[in-house]
Amino acid sequence: MVKNERKKLERSLKAHWVWAIAFGSAIGWGAFVLPTDWISQAGPIGVVIGILLGAILMMIIGVSYGFLIEKFPVTGGEFAYAYIGFGRKFAFIAGWFLTLGYICIVALNASALALLAKFLFPDFVRTGNMYKVAGYEVSIIQIAIASIALIVFAFLNIRGASFSGRTQFIFSIILILGILLLAVGAMFTEGPSLENISPAFQPNKTAIASILSILALAPFAYVGFDNIPQAAEEFTFEPKKAFGLIIWSLLAAGLAYSAMILITASTMPWQDLLAQINSNNSVWGTGDAIESYMGRAGVLIIGIAVSMGIFTGLNGFYISSSRLTFAMGRARILPNVFRKLHSKYHTPYVGILFTMAICLIAPWFGRQALLWVVDMSSTGVAIAYFFCTATAYKFFRWSKNSKSNGSYDVVAPGRKLLSLIGMISSIGFLILLLFPGSPASLGKESYIALGIWIVIGIVFYFVNAKRYNSIDRKEMNYLILEKEEI
Repeated sequence: MVKNERKKLERSLKAHWVWAIAFGSAIGWGAFVLPTDWISQAGPIGVVIGILLGAILMMIIGVSYGFLIEKFPVTGGEFAYAYIGFGRKFAFIAGWFLTLGYICIVALNASALALLAKFLFPDFVRTGNMYKVAGYEVSIIQIAIASIALIVFAFLNIRGASFSGRTQFIFSIILILGILLLAVGAMFTEGPSLENISPAFQPNKTAIASILSILALAPFAYVGFDNIPQAAEEFTFEPKKAFGLIIWSLLAAGLAYSAMILITASTMPWQDLLAQINSNNSVWGTGDAIESYMGRAGVLIIGIAVSMGIFTGLNGFYISSSRLTFAMGRARILPNVFRKLHSKYHTPYVGILFTMAICLIAPWFGRQALLWVVDMSSTGVAIAYFFCTATAYKFFRWSKNSKSNGSYDVVAPGRKLLSLIGMISSIGFLILLLFPGSPASLGKESYIALGIWIVIGIVFYFVNAKRYNSIDRKEMNYLILEKEEI
């Protein structure tokens, strides 16, 4: 008999809103801020190949997500899937890494808005410079801009999922139009040429090393498509449509990233572009590249586009972090306050305010220090992907003669193979990130941040473990999955 209360979220998210949540979160600010950084690592074609291969691997991983969303349309995503496949302890590990990963990305999106302001209004933003962290100047204006964005989007999310979904779709359409205008400008103005993308790869690396250095970033570049399972409990449509939304969001994100890479690299010989950016101590290399052929009109267009990317990132990851903490609170591994719903808007407002409060600390440490933390958030995302694909692998069967795992499993050798590839890909991402000497190995500061993250998680688990583990299996099934038997 169920003893604990299980609160539910309202069904209010339409299919095209959910697509926008996934697409907008995956693109975020990265497509507009990171092209010159990535080109310096791998060369233009190396980046495009790496980013598109990453999209394909994410689609393979998306097969497992689509299946699990259809069978278990509850909020919590990878936390719930790790519980199904591996039990409570591993569910906490997946949820812990993913929660902090989402929170880091909210904070980074807010800092990207301050970076944009620094590019557009450099003199104004430098007013009130206070100190430097890792060589990055921190000013009171930047802190104010990032903090206001965090507060505004927190309260927009508290107003309801339907409000967030509608605005996310509008932001995403404006973002796509911005990229199209920049592409048209590159095709019909003097200067930009596809000849400028030569050499295709970073001359100091092999082509394979160049591609792998970008491919390893795929969990970070595309994190956001997994916001779809976090919102599954709020769908107004059949959960089986979720797989299609995942595929279309990843395809659109991969094309958007590739377009911005090629637009940026085509403005002038890309090695000259990077040298110019370094000699000028540029705040935003992509913005400089666009300004070189479209002038201030181009700056306005990319400014609007990157603002939309930042807004979709803030909005999407506020949704995900609050739903994940709500699901963990409902399972009693987080304090009871996290499972409270707003009396008027019926949103998990405590998780939203918690995310905001943590992120308001970040602007005081400067963007460079924050990048150390976000670099290793890819590790947490890759861990979450592994648990999802491994759980789906358990449900799929090679043939009718294979051992059954219960009423939810299906004979699907093709999908079982894809879930196996997804598992291997997730492990591969972790090796690329964590193995010293790999083309995409984390820096020393990121390793330290990862270690701190793990220690805090261990402490947190043991503080809450008694209550979490005292709930019997059927009741925990109900709290997480709304059914007593799996």
